[in-house]
Amino acid sequence: MKAPAIDIHSLINAQDSPAVVIDENYQIIAANQAYCTSYGIDPKQVVNHRCHEVSHHSAVPCHMNGEDCPHKQVFTTDKQFEVLHTHYDYANRPDRVRIKAHPLRDSNGGRYLLEVINRLAPSTNLSCEDMKMVGQSPAFLALIENLIVAAKADAAVLIYGESGTGKELAAKFVHEQSARKDNSYVELNCAAIPEALCESELFGHERGAFTGCAGLKQGLFELANGGTLFLDEIGELPLTMQAKLLRFLDSGEFRRLGGNNLIKVDVRVVAATNRNLMAMVTQGKFREDLYFRIAGINVSIPPLRERRADIQALAEILLKRLCKPGHSLCRLTEAAVARLVNYSFPGNVRELQNILQKALATCDCNIIDAKHIHFHDHHGHDHHATDSKHGHSHHKAGDPLPADGSRLSIAEVERRYISTLLSQNDGNRRIVANIMGINERTLYRKLKRYELQTENV
Repeated sequence: MKAPAIDIHSLINAQDSPAVVIDENYQIIAANQAYCTSYGIDPKQVVNHRCHEVSHHSAVPCHMNGEDCPHKQVFTTDKQFEVLHTHYDYANRPDRVRIKAHPLRDSNGGRYLLEVINRLAPSTNLSCEDMKMVGQSPAFLALIENLIVAAKADAAVLIYGESGTGKELAAKFVHEQSARKDNSYVELNCAAIPEALCESELFGHERGAFTGCAGLKQGLFELANGGTLFLDEIGELPLTMQAKLLRFLDSGEFRRLGGNNLIKVDVRVVAATNRNLMAMVTQGKFREDLYFRIAGINVSIPPLRERRADIQALAEILLKRLCKPGHSLCRLTEAAVARLVNYSFPGNVRELQNILQKALATCDCNIIDAKHIHFHDHHGHDHHATDSKHGHSHHKAGDPLPADGSRLSIAEVERRYISTLLSQNDGNRRIVANIMGINERTLYRKLKRYELQTENV
C-alpha cells in the first residue's frame, strides 16, 4: 500500500505548541501560527528566515555559540532529540523552552527537522518582587522545569539548596505557577522564631491561652487558607512542633492555642532546607514520618558553581537592585566578569550580592574592575586581585585588611562590613538586612553579637 502524502502544514498545525519544520540549511520551510505568534514573525515571511535568526536572535546556529543544537543532533544521528534551551520571544525576552526535535523524510529521501517547542515559563513569570530568577545554563533550565512540574501538582514540596541559592524565590515561583496563585502566599522562617512562640505563630491563639494574651490571633495556616505556606529552614523546627505539624498535614485540621474548636483549612505546604534531613532522621533530630509527608515532591537547587554561565546575568540584575535610585548603573569590565566566573561561590547568590555591594563602595566612575572584586576563603582571608606583572595586591581604604597587612577573623570582617552598611544607610536595619540577603531577626542577632548600636529600627 502506498504511503499517503501528508501536507506538512497539516502536520504542524495539529500541534498546540509552537512547531516549525527546518531543512538541512537551517531554513524554515513551514511554521504554525503558535510559532509565528511567539516569535513575532509574519506567517507569510517565515520561510525567508533561518531558525536561529528567529528563535535565538543570532546570525549563527546555536551550536556555534556553544549550545546543544537539536538541528545538529538530529541531522547527525537521524534520531529524536530533546533539549532545554533559552529562546527569545518577539519582545526579546528570554523564553525558557523544552524542544522536542524529530527527523522527517519526504518521498524523495529529503531530510528535514520537526521542532515542537514547549514553554517552561516566560521571563515575566520568573520574577518575585524586585528580584528575579535569572539564568540560561542547563542546570538552571532543568530547575525551572522541575519547579513547573512541582507547581502543577498540589502535593507538598521540599526544596533543597545550599545557603544563598534562592530557595525563597523558588518557593514563590512554585506558588505563582500553581492553581493557588490568586490566593495567599505566607512565609515562616522556622529558625527565626523562638520555640515558645512557634505553635501560636502557626496555629494562632485565643484569649487567655497564655499570660498576657488579651485576644484572638489567627495563625499562619488560617491566613494561608486556599493558598501556600512556605516553611523555610524546616530542619530547625523543634521536635514538639514537628509532631503537631505532622498531625495537621495528615488531617488539615487544628485548634488554636487555648481554643476548643477544630478549624479545617486547605493549605499547600512548601518547605525548604539546606540540611540533610535524612541524616537528621538517623540522628533522631527530625521525624521520619514528617520527612516523607513534606517531601511529596523534591526539588534541588543547583549551587552557583554549577551555573557559571549565569553569573554575569545574575551580577547585572543584582547591580541594578543595589544601585540607589537616581544613580547611574554600574557596569562590570570583562576582567571583573572573568574573576567572578572563576570563583566557586560557597555562599552562592547571596555571597555574589555581598561581593558586588563591597565592589560598589570602592569602584571608580561606576565601573567595577577585577581589582574591586574581593573574595574570602573559609579561614576569613580576603583574596585580592593581584597585579600579574608584579604580584602586588591592590589595597584601598575600606578593604578588610589592616594597614599592617595582618589578617582579620571572618567575624571581624563581618562586624566591620555591617558597621559600614549601617553608617551608609542611616542605621536602617531593614535596608541593611536586605543588602546582606538576610532577614531582620538574623541581623539583630548579629548586632547583639558584635555589640553594634543602631537607633533606627
